[in-house]
Amino acid sequence: MGITDQKSKKEEEHLLISKPVRLILLHNGNHVLRSLFFIIGFSIGLFLCLQLKAFHMSAPKTHQTLWSTLLFNHSTTMEIKRESQTQLLQHNMTDQELFSKISSLSSPSSSSSSSWFWRRHNNDEKIVVKVAFMFLTGGGLPLADLWDKFFEGHEGFYSIYVHTNPSFQEHYPETSVFYSRRIPSQAVYWGTSTMVDAERRLLANALLDESNQRFVLLSDSCIPLFNFTTIYDYLTGTNLSYIGSFDDPRTPGRGRYNPKMYPQINITHWRKGSQWFETTRELALHIIEDTVYYKIFDQYCKPPCYMDEHYIPTFVHMLHGEMSANRSLTWVDWSRAGPHPARFIWPDVTDEFLNRIRFTDKCPYYGKDSENITSSKCVLFARKFTKETLEPLLRISPLVLGFGP
Repeated sequence: MGITDQKSKKEEEHLLISKPVRLILLHNGNHVLRSLFFIIGFSIGLFLCLQLKAFHMSAPKTHQTLWSTLLFNHSTTMEIKRESQTQLLQHNMTDQELFSKISSLSSPSSSSSSSWFWRRHNNDEKIVVKVAFMFLTGGGLPLADLWDKFFEGHEGFYSIYVHTNPSFQEHYPETSVFYSRRIPSQAVYWGTSTMVDAERRLLANALLDESNQRFVLLSDSCIPLFNFTTIYDYLTGTNLSYIGSFDDPRTPGRGRYNPKMYPQINITHWRKGSQWFETTRELALHIIEDTVYYKIFDQYCKPPCYMDEHYIPTFVHMLHGEMSANRSLTWVDWSRAGPHPARFIWPDVTDEFLNRIRFTDKCPYYGKDSENITSSKCVLFARKFTKETLEPLLRISPLVLGFGP
């Protein structure tokens, strides 16, 4: 064999040996590349997962922080408003000074119910109309727990005012709507002009808060017959006040008229009505600003003439009859003989009894759009409920009255 042949043979053997090695190297190289791609892909996926997880973990914290901030701001605003309202009650003005200040706030002779209200409206600022609930009592409020449930969850849509005997020591918890809601009060004696003085004092203090647009006078024995939303919508949905006023030809009516009131007040003007009224801001301002007719009643309406049953009904009938629906929204039972309406105790409080009061009649309701509809809700409150009715009232209020536990 020649040298050339041996060299060719060695080259062939080298090729035979190199080919498997190259195949092995090629195979290993592909495996390395696949591994490298897998590692890179896995790393990218892990990185994206970690970023996504971090985003989800941070998002609730941001939301929680934002919500906490909103709650804090709302609570702070409500607290500021509550403190401001309390400061309005802590004054040492005399009745005359108070009435003069109210008269300077807004003129009832203007076309609107309150110049402040319409000024805010025209500036496109957000306005929340409030209803002022004014409690006239000689002591405490035995049904306060029921009213607390009634107002619960509706902060910012109502104001509370309490007129009581100056010697009474109140003990309402800070969580109660009646806490620090007592106005500067004076002693009240049944059957005298001091009763009307207390009513006007409540109205004037409530008028200091210019967001109050409706005013309800209640006693310590009154209860609500519907939930807050129903009563609020009923009162704010109309431009009329609710003041009972009728001509009673009997001795308890016209028989109480004093001829010395003539000529300012004629016997044909004389009216009688329920003490418990509900009024608009405009009519409330008229009542506070009156000095002519109040003085006549104060001088000539003495028992058996009771000023709280005749002054406002006669005054409204004579001068502002078109502003009233001429009925009261507070139900009382006069079916029993005597100078006072019936009082109700524990056994009286049943579902049937309350629903009979709530839907006892049909009456016209005039909405702000001048639409006259017939409503089955003619009264929104009732009296006289004693302290012992609190437990059964709380028990049945969620089902019957629509509020409570």
